[in-house]
Amino acid sequence: MKEIHRSYKFRIYPTKEQETLMSKHFGCSRFVFNHFLNVRKEQYLNDKTSLNYYDNANSLTQLKKEEDTEWLKEVNSQSLQSAIRNLDTAYKNFFNKQNQFPKFKSKYNKQSFKIPQNVFIEENTLVIPKFKSGIKVKVHREIKGKILFATISKNTTGKYYVSVTCEENYKPYSKTKTSVGIDVGIKDFAILSDGKVYENIKPLKTKLKKLKYNQRQLSKKVKGSESRNKQKQKLGVIYENITNIRTDYLHKISTEIVKNHDIIVVEDLNVKGMMKNHKLAQAISDVSWGTFYSMLEYKSKWNDKEYVKIDRWFPSSKTCSTCGWIKQDLELKHREWTCDSCNETHDRDLNASKNILKQGLNIINCVSGTDSQSKQKRSKALPLGESATSEAHPIGYAVGG
Repeated sequence: MKEIHRSYKFRIYPTKEQETLMSKHFGCSRFVFNHFLNVRKEQYLNDKTSLNYYDNANSLTQLKKEEDTEWLKEVNSQSLQSAIRNLDTAYKNFFNKQNQFPKFKSKYNKQSFKIPQNVFIEENTLVIPKFKSGIKVKVHREIKGKILFATISKNTTGKYYVSVTCEENYKPYSKTKTSVGIDVGIKDFAILSDGKVYENIKPLKTKLKKLKYNQRQLSKKVKGSESRNKQKQKLGVIYENITNIRTDYLHKISTEIVKNHDIIVVEDLNVKGMMKNHKLAQAISDVSWGTFYSMLEYKSKWNDKEYVKIDRWFPSSKTCSTCGWIKQDLELKHREWTCDSCNETHDRDLNASKNILKQGLNIINCVSGTDSQSKQKRSKALPLGESATSEAHPIGYAVGG
């Protein structure tokens, strides 16, 4: 057993009074985020100095005392502090080159606020600060472990949800002593090195005709009118349906792969660069490779499986998986090709997945060899009576299993 953090998302059904109070929480959290984002930007432009979370948290206390913003006292103070914490995290991610620069939040997009503690769910009732009477919640699966915090959200279709994050004891999947290479594509979603193929269900393409029709209807509505708001909600329902279908499919595939293999090797893809190809951008966004890779990564970590990414420049499709000869003139339109060296005929995607697996295993073997050599050198240098201790691997791969 091991401790993991898992989130459970449930639909909630607030009363009219509770909806009003939630709107205040959404608005105040958004205001605090945008206010201190603007403060940080001006501080840097004027004085070339940066503020941190504690600077903003102290300013928030003073902001509540001002007459123009005393309405901030009506909501949970910890939710406002969480908004500042989210801003600070966004800044750190930007400077670590993990995300773009933080943007101002809009009231027309998805709304949310965080409750960092004092969250309870009992008998289909959610109890959080400022909502002591409880909010009706549909608990469709068992919540395991201790609830750490929760996030209340409202999507563009007007539905309310709560996402509770718990710390729980988790039993990893049993070892299978098998490894697999995965080549992702558009024609087929994923091709495994063992020959298994997962089809591309194309959730966006199947709903595209309906989506375009409703988008045209929206363009005909008068801005600010009630009919336009209703049409926007119809459009939001379609997008929500597409997202749900895609996410459900990705969860099923990623769980099956992690459950059946101990070593999972994928190719590092420049999805952002590939999206610049306007002929393929829609199809690439529809398959959602980035989300799929993220699911594989955290599920592998949960279950003590190895997840390895090989270099994006490795010629996986051009290399013969039998003899290693490289076909330099291979084009995207060529779905099958024959090796000039060994006369082996290859399916392009299956061949790529086999090469991805080989390259991933080579990386693991090189890392394992380097690590064992370094351990031998350290053990020779140790005084008598002492033994070498295990250390974290230098590049982060968990070797073994």
